[in-house]
Amino acid sequence: MYRLSLALLFAIASTSVAWAQRDLKNIPDPDPELERKTFILPEGAEVNLWAGDPQMHKPIQMNFDAQGRLWIASSEVYPQIKPGQPATDKILVLEDTDFDGDADKTHVFAEGLLIPTGVIPDDAGGCYVANSTELLHFKDTDGDLKADEKRIVLSGFGTEDTHHLLHTLRWGPDGCLYMNQSIYIHSHIETPHGVKRLNGGGIWRFRPETLELEVLCTGFVNTWGHHIDRWGQSFATDGAYGEGINYVFPGSVFVTAPGAKRIVAGLNPGSPKHCGLEIVGGRHLPPDWDGNMIANDFRAHRVCRFVVTEDGSGYASRQETEVIKSSHPAFRPIDVKMGPDGAIYIADWYNPIIQHGEVDFRDERRDHTRGRIWRVTFPDRPLLDTRIAADEPTEKLIERLAAPEEWVRQHATNMLKARDADDVKKQLDAWVGRIDANDSEREQLLLRALWLGEAIQRIDTGLAMQLAQSPDHRVRAAVVRHVAHELDRYPQAPALFAKAVADEHPRVRLEGVRALTLLPSLESTRLAATALDKPIDRWLDFAVWQAMRDLAPVWLPAVQSGKFDFGGNTDHLVFALKAVESPDVVRPLVALFEQDKLPAERVPSVLELIATLGGPQELGTIFNLVVAPDSKMPDARKATLLAALVETSRMRKTQPAGDLNRVATLFRSESEPVRTAAIHAAGTWKVAAARAEIDNWLMHKEAPPATRSAAIEAVAAYGDVPARELLRTLAAAEATPLADRLSALGALASLDVNAAASGTVDLLTAAPAGLDPAAAVGAIASRKEGPAALAKALAGKRLAPDVAKLVLRTVRAAPQPSDE
Repeated sequence: MYRLSLALLFAIASTSVAWAQRDLKNIPDPDPELERKTFILPEGAEVNLWAGDPQMHKPIQMNFDAQGRLWIASSEVYPQIKPGQPATDKILVLEDTDFDGDADKTHVFAEGLLIPTGVIPDDAGGCYVANSTELLHFKDTDGDLKADEKRIVLSGFGTEDTHHLLHTLRWGPDGCLYMNQSIYIHSHIETPHGVKRLNGGGIWRFRPETLELEVLCTGFVNTWGHHIDRWGQSFATDGAYGEGINYVFPGSVFVTAPGAKRIVAGLNPGSPKHCGLEIVGGRHLPPDWDGNMIANDFRAHRVCRFVVTEDGSGYASRQETEVIKSSHPAFRPIDVKMGPDGAIYIADWYNPIIQHGEVDFRDERRDHTRGRIWRVTFPDRPLLDTRIAADEPTEKLIERLAAPEEWVRQHATNMLKARDADDVKKQLDAWVGRIDANDSEREQLLLRALWLGEAIQRIDTGLAMQLAQSPDHRVRAAVVRHVAHELDRYPQAPALFAKAVADEHPRVRLEGVRALTLLPSLESTRLAATALDKPIDRWLDFAVWQAMRDLAPVWLPAVQSGKFDFGGNTDHLVFALKAVESPDVVRPLVALFEQDKLPAERVPSVLELIATLGGPQELGTIFNLVVAPDSKMPDARKATLLAALVETSRMRKTQPAGDLNRVATLFRSESEPVRTAAIHAAGTWKVAAARAEIDNWLMHKEAPPATRSAAIEAVAAYGDVPARELLRTLAAAEATPLADRLSALGALASLDVNAAASGTVDLLTAAPAGLDPAAAVGAIASRKEGPAALAKALAGKRLAPDVAKLVLRTVRAAPQPSDE
């Protein structure tokens, strides 16, 4: 027999999560060649070490400049600086001077940093660095690849977690700098355009020339990957959540966004966590890799590849054979980039410890010195040399906008930003004029020209209006987003957005809906809702739903005052009212219902919304519909509405107005869902007149199990002394069915956890046939005082060995105790 001690149970109760790496003993030989030999690659690919220690240490993010040099944010201090320890982290620049496939020179561009989590060159001799609370800019004034000037560009980013800080710096084709932050960060950034805030995860969009800062999307747990495709659409990965590739559009909301009522799901449900994101392509890689997305599964020691295709207003993603997979326990790929030779470069954090939260910050098994950059090539395919000389003429740079490699197009754009804007615009116009009307890439090239004009702040509104008529929906969608970014320059914006919402392609409609929120008015609201008149998928449905919430300060008061009704379209009005989920929408909904203006298919969901959000009078209206003697309402709807009323009462402490005793008339319903819902409601509302009948149901052995279970919960809801005594009696009676005894003990735990624990131990000691010890202790173990109450009740008691083991296992696995 096993004796469970008080001390043991307390120890179990204090255990939260079993840390997966605390027993890690497989610390590998750090020889890079031994690591390389573990790599498994697709047919025709090979990998070589491009750079490693001592050339560099601990790469966090990397980005190439136009001359083919690799800039690396490196941190040996991570995950936390020791008291008195100097900040020694660096920005490194690595060169492959002879372009033979491995780095041969390292420059320390900047040092004395504290856990820099992002770096990106500006292709004008400097770089931007994410450094704790600040976005810094370093400038090299004499060309020796050492920073001579440092400037704080933005400050006020949160610092709550060192691997959630500002990170993942990425240039967009529009000339803006995109930056990510993660769940535990709260940022309040002062700019010339006002204070910008982002609490939790999300992606920033920043124009350095004007210091304009905006939020592209909110949410994610730890989004360490972001890229923009050749049509201006954004995608992201999450290093601490599992949905693979995520499609990101303006105003989209993802998991963990504070206050989110609804989120956009990823494209690969069930896929593991991924870090970094690169869209690959170009002449060196196999043709079927063009446009594929590559992300790192650093926990499983592999670099994954996804094929992403269009799907309505959004996309679909299919995982393909990995770029690399390995059995090496220290291979931690965390960033991936295309290089100037057309190869794929992988930053390997190299560490047997995954990250700082799994084991102690000072754990001696952490590797603080090593790091590798691996290079994947296809030997049977010619390598490229797409490096761009710093002094390349402007005309040649503009011609590079037509290069097959995105790497080249982006760097050409970045370099042109540093040239004289008027000269660039003049030569850009000439280049646009030379594009062959029959060129299959014409629309893409013109879009690149539009973006370059945006990047140098020389907007070509005529070109934008031309492209708005493009036969390619991807171009039309990109133009809508471009105009939304440059509203002050486009008096045509309202008409363009209105046309976009009616476009034949759903992605153009999505962009139009989101753009209309930037022009808050009743007309914008009406137009955004018209997107509902065409088939909608999950992304477009979310976009309209979010637009109704964003525009609510404009349209909701007008609806309440009777000045706006969405042009008489009841479907649009109901969709908008439901989207807002505010008590302010209840009266308009009740009015629509009472005036019989609701489409029949909308009635059930509207009634549920009223039951969820209404005040006493509105809840009373729903209650009257349910209990009316002549009600024609289907039983399933009655049960659903009663459940909604009960949940509202629990969450908002609001009860329906009127005579609640009438709920007892439903106790005798032939529908068990109605009967159980009514019993739950009576208990929640503590309906005195129903108490005796509920007690009868509870003791009625022939009653259906669901009804008896509802009666047990209802008795507990009354919460008085008679309720506690009745539950104790029921739980102790051997004649009571075992399932009811367990239900009674679970319900009793909410009123008297010590009594419930004592009764549970008595049951465990008796061990009646069919008893599941886990079910017996589970409800108690998860309560705040439950483990202590169980320990007290178990003192001096003996349990069968198999029962004792199950009890221990259940207490250990119980959720964190609640504060109820």
